[in-house]
Amino acid sequence: MKNTIAERVADFLKDYPPFQFLSSSSLLKISGEVQVLYYEKDKPIFKEREKNTGVFYVVKDGAVRLYRTENQEPKIVDICDEGDLFGLRPLITKEDYELSASANEETILYGIPIELFLPIALEHKEVSNFLIASFASNVQDPYSLEESGKLFTEYSVERNSEIFDLQKAKYSKNILTCTPDTLIKVAASKMSHRNVGSIIVTEENKPKGIITNKDLRDKIATGAFQISDSVTKIMTRPVRCFHKDPTIAQAQLIMLKNDISHLCITEDGTPDSDLLGLITEHDIVVSFANNPVVLMKEVKLAKRTKRLRNVRLKVSQLLKKYLSQNLPLSQILNILNEINYAITVRVIELALKKMDVSPPCKFAWLALGSQGRKEQLLLTDQDHAIVFENVAPEDYEATQNYFIKLARHITRALHKIGYDYCPADMMASNPRWCQSLQEWKNQYDIWIKDPTPESQLLSAIFFDYSYVYGDTELVTSLSDNILDTLDQNNMFYRVMAKDAIRSPSPLGFFRQFLVEEDGEHKDFFDIKSRALMPLIDAARVLSLHHKLRNINNTAARFERLAEIETNNKEIYESCSYAFKALLKFRTKQGILHGDSGRFIELATLSKAEKLKLKRCFKPIQDIQEILTVRYQLK
Repeated sequence: MKNTIAERVADFLKDYPPFQFLSSSSLLKISGEVQVLYYEKDKPIFKEREKNTGVFYVVKDGAVRLYRTENQEPKIVDICDEGDLFGLRPLITKEDYELSASANEETILYGIPIELFLPIALEHKEVSNFLIASFASNVQDPYSLEESGKLFTEYSVERNSEIFDLQKAKYSKNILTCTPDTLIKVAASKMSHRNVGSIIVTEENKPKGIITNKDLRDKIATGAFQISDSVTKIMTRPVRCFHKDPTIAQAQLIMLKNDISHLCITEDGTPDSDLLGLITEHDIVVSFANNPVVLMKEVKLAKRTKRLRNVRLKVSQLLKKYLSQNLPLSQILNILNEINYAITVRVIELALKKMDVSPPCKFAWLALGSQGRKEQLLLTDQDHAIVFENVAPEDYEATQNYFIKLARHITRALHKIGYDYCPADMMASNPRWCQSLQEWKNQYDIWIKDPTPESQLLSAIFFDYSYVYGDTELVTSLSDNILDTLDQNNMFYRVMAKDAIRSPSPLGFFRQFLVEEDGEHKDFFDIKSRALMPLIDAARVLSLHHKLRNINNTAARFERLAEIETNNKEIYESCSYAFKALLKFRTKQGILHGDSGRFIELATLSKAEKLKLKRCFKPIQDIQEILTVRYQLK
């Protein structure tokens, strides 16, 4: 007799990772054990520091907010909606929940027992790969921006455009072994002589136990056992085994799940068959030849632009992989922007070596626009500027010419790497955007005190700058001057706010998508101007009003605003989530169609994708209402 409920569950799950990688029979088996759970709005699902329930969740309908408590206040770190998976990491690592989860609206969840899912997952390479990506890219919380310094781990890698952790794991066949009656001191001497960290205890070539340096430290050095005892006294048993030819992801997942650093390879994957080899944690690390850390080192060692271009191509491959694994956008942005900034720094260093003389004075290179906001994922055009130290009037022209020449070297190199020249020439090679500190101050004063349509357009780019290279004091001085000038010209906030609400609404009266009415992109949806820019513009004006420093990323700006204006906390947090979801969606579309992802053909989207897009539009209306009231725009 057919299980119609299981079939309906399977029909839903098959469209989402990692279930899309499962065979029909495996998926139906899991679906037959799924718990269908209903939660009213704000009802908790689990809480921080609670023991995990042995079940992870997939959102069927509705939405779930994940948050942590800071200073007795909840801080949202992500919102999961249809098809999103959460609550998995604590089950794999056998830890308590690090985040709380509750229904953001009326929600239906599918609860999946990990004990049923994990054995099936280990038999599917793509699923193993997904599980690694879902929790191993970050040692603490995979959603938190504050963890960006811990994102460069051994677990995220791309090699020659292949998904490297789906390749076979290399293992040592020259294994150090001993028999059960061997004395501990003899086994330790063998390990020392071979300079290895483990020895396998075998009987008739079948693994019976393992001794590692940790065993010698914890059991011998402490005096718990004597070196004259046999190895059976301190060996760990039974040993964890796997059949031959595991993938890197499978080997790594087993080590993480069982908290071990050595994995025996046997004929049939059990301790009852012949020992074939040994995989160590070190072997896994060595296998990752092109992880983000290695790419950063490659950038620093690069002597030519061609090598930097190769790194940037690998970054593009990493982006595709991270998106396919559904990693949180905050992770992706942090990893890729660190590498992109390192590439720019190296380009500047190489360009300086091409100059005949050293710089005549201190200077700083500024990234503008999306790169300045650290939101650049796809290769786009260049937007940058140079600010140099004030010099005597008679030296100004020669100083500016020096830095324009330097900028031309840099822009040419960036173009070779893959960044197009800016069509509007908003680059440091343009004398207008290569000026002394005082000239830049004068320029911003004009924009703020006497706003024009051109200055409003430029403010969307030049008020989102970030330091890349050179003297930080120049940038600090420029920022101080901008904030001081804004203090004396509050009407400029109103001008910026009015511009921020001018962007067309994403939806019509009947909640249909508003599309382009004519031109090359007729009937396409402009996700940049109708969805992303209203959030970017709103975050900018509110951040300037609150004098937020060194926070240029739109999502991060909203998160900081949520801390400052607690009465609007929910709206700001929703804006942060919506922006990340929209940017991720645009990036995926750009990769899929080989363009910027700005214009979307709605007919190509699934019902679920359209629903996710529409969920992101409500915060746009809310934030524009805040701007309208605060700056009296009506």
